[in-house]
Formats: sequence, structure tokens, C-alpha cells
Amino acid sequence: EVRLVESGGGLVQAGGSLRLSCTASGSIFDYDDFAIGWFRQAPGKEREGVACLNSGDGSTMYEESVKGRFTISSDNNKYTISLQMNSLKPEDTAVYYCVLDINRVCNPMAGFKVRLYDYWGQGTQVTVSS
Repeated sequence: EVRLVESGGGLVQAGGSLRLSCTASGSIFDYDDFAIGWFRQAPGKEREGVACLNSGDGSTMYEESVKGRFTISSDNNKYTISLQMNSLKPEDTAVYYCVLDINRVCNPMAGFKVRLYDYWGQGTQVTVSS
């Protein structure tokens, strides 16, 4: 069993910042190289990838609309990640989900695909007001 615990969502004005965090625990400790990251889903829209990181080499990938504004990183260890979100826009409003897969799926070849990630957090609401 892999468990994902998220925190950091909230309400912020456009141009502001939020920092989301996610900690993985459980059977994930048996793996050295896995993919972990964030998807989001706005009301009435499909889920889309935001950012991801491969634990083995630290390589990252970002959705084009957040590149340069969001930064994904490992905090204290590879089982804990953060998503620093700066210059937030109303279009960033969504439920943000921490996701994980034991395979190294965070790469341009794989792309951001919901089906590639087996483990999902409960989601945390991010609301950006104008």
C-alpha cells in the first residue's frame, strides 16, 4: 500500500503564491526510482498534469502553462515533495492531486497521462481570485 498525504491548498489572490506538499509512505519505501508529482482538475474539465519528478535522478517535467511559475522539488527526502506556485492566476484554480507511480513515468516520452499513475492523494483545493 502506498499512501499520499497532501497539504497547502487555500485561497489566494491573483499574483500570490502557495506551496503544496505531499508525503508518500508505505510500500513505496521498497522502491528506489519512482515518479511523483501533481495533477489538477478544474470544475467541468479533465484532469491534467502539472509537474512531476523522478526520484532516482531528480529530473522534472512541467506542463507548459505553469513552466517558470511553478517549481517541484524534494524537500527533506525523496518521499516528500513540494510544489511552489508563484504568480498564480485564476486559471490555476483547481483541485490539485499528488500522484505517484513505482515506474519511472515522469518523462517527455510518457507525457502527463492519468493512466500512468496508480496512486493518488485525496486532493487539495486551490482557489485563485481576481
